[in-house]
Amino acid sequence: MNFDVAVVRGQFPILAEIIDGKPVHYLDNGASAQTPDDVLDAVRAYETTGRANVLRGVHRLAERATDAYENARAEVAAFLGVPPMEVVFTGGCTAAINLVAHAYGSLLKSGDRILLSELEHHSNIVPWQMLRSRAGIELDMIPVTLDGRIDLDKLSGLLSPRTKLISLAHVSNVTGAMVDVGAVVAAARTVGARVMLDGAQRAPHGPIDLVSLGVDFYVFAGHKSYGPNGIGVLWAKAELLDAMPPFMGGGSMIGRVTLAETTWAPPPRRFEAGTPPIGPAIGLGAACKWMMALDWMGAHAHEMTMVQQLMDGLQKIDGARIFGPAGLQNRYPVVSFMLDGVHPHDVAQTLDSFGVAVRAGHHCAQPLMDRFDLDGTTRVSMAPYNDRTDIDALLTGVRHAARTLR
Repeated sequence: MNFDVAVVRGQFPILAEIIDGKPVHYLDNGASAQTPDDVLDAVRAYETTGRANVLRGVHRLAERATDAYENARAEVAAFLGVPPMEVVFTGGCTAAINLVAHAYGSLLKSGDRILLSELEHHSNIVPWQMLRSRAGIELDMIPVTLDGRIDLDKLSGLLSPRTKLISLAHVSNVTGAMVDVGAVVAAARTVGARVMLDGAQRAPHGPIDLVSLGVDFYVFAGHKSYGPNGIGVLWAKAELLDAMPPFMGGGSMIGRVTLAETTWAPPPRRFEAGTPPIGPAIGLGAACKWMMALDWMGAHAHEMTMVQQLMDGLQKIDGARIFGPAGLQNRYPVVSFMLDGVHPHDVAQTLDSFGVAVRAGHHCAQPLMDRFDLDGTTRVSMAPYNDRTDIDALLTGVRHAARTLR
C-alpha cells in the first residue's frame, strides 16, 4: 500500500466545503474526526434499505439488520485483534468507562485502590470518584512530568496489594504523549492489578493489537475514529465480562425474566440493554474497515511530518510555547500550545477567521491544567487527511494573533 493524502482527502466530503470564502482546515480531530464516504454510505444503506430492530425478529429486514450489526462487531474486533464476543457496543467512550466503573467496580470492596494519572480526561476520573463515594475505594494519582508525560518512575511506589485497577489514557488528549503500556502492564502484574486503557486518542491512528498489549480493558469512541456520534466500544477479556454484572437492565440483556428474579444473557448482550445504536454501530464497523485498509506506516509518517512542521513553525513565533513533548518519539499528532498574553479562546477565534478549526480551553483535563497553573491551551489535533496547507493556514493565523492580540 502507498499513502496518498490527496486520495484520502477525496474520501471526506466536508473537506471540500468553502465557508465564508475559505476552505476548511479542520484540525480539531481530537474532539471529533470527520467521516469518510464509506461510513456515510454504510449508515445511509441501513437507514434507507435495512432499517429494523435487531435480534429476535424473524422477518427479513430484522435479519438483515442483525447481520449488519453483528458484522460491524466483527469489523471492530478485527481492528482490535480480538474475538467478536469480547466487543461490547456502548453509547461512547465515556459510557464504556462508566460501564466498567459500575460493573467491574461492583466487584471491588472498601479499601481497594484504583490508580489513575494527573493527565486523564475527566471521563477517566469522574466515574472513579463516583465509585469512591459509593463503595469506599481509594484513588491514587501518578504525577506528570514537565513535558506532559505520565511519570512512570513513580509508578511502582504507588502500587500495593490493594491496587485492583490501573486506568490510563493510551494517548493524552492534551499533550499527545503515548504511555509505555508494556511498563504499566508489567508493574500491574506484580500486584495482580488489572489495566484499562482509554484509547479515544489512539484508536483514530490505526489498528491495535490488544493481545500483544496485554491489557484487560480497552475503550474508544466512534466519533473520534471517523465513525458516527453516539457509539463507542468496550473490549474486555472474556473472563472479566463473564464475571461482571450488567450495568443497565431491560430488554435484550436477559436470559429469563420471572416476577421473582432475572437471569442474564451472556456477554456481550449482557451489557447492551434495550435497542442498541444500530446505525451508529454499523457506521463504526465501516470506519474500522476503512482504517484497516489504510497504509498506516505511510499515514503515521505523514502525521509526524505535520507535527514537526507545526512545532518548528510555533518555535519561530514570539511568545508561542508548546505544552508537551518536544520530540516525535512515543507521541501522536496532538499538539497543545500557549501564546503569551493571549487567552486560548481568543487564539482559536482568530484561527477560525482564517478557516482553521482547533480546540481551546482545558480539554476536559482540569487537573492537568491545575498541575501546571494554566487557564487552558490551544490544541491542534491532526488526522491522515490533513496536509501542509492546513498547518500553513494555522501558523499564518497564529502569527496574526501574536501581532494583533497583545
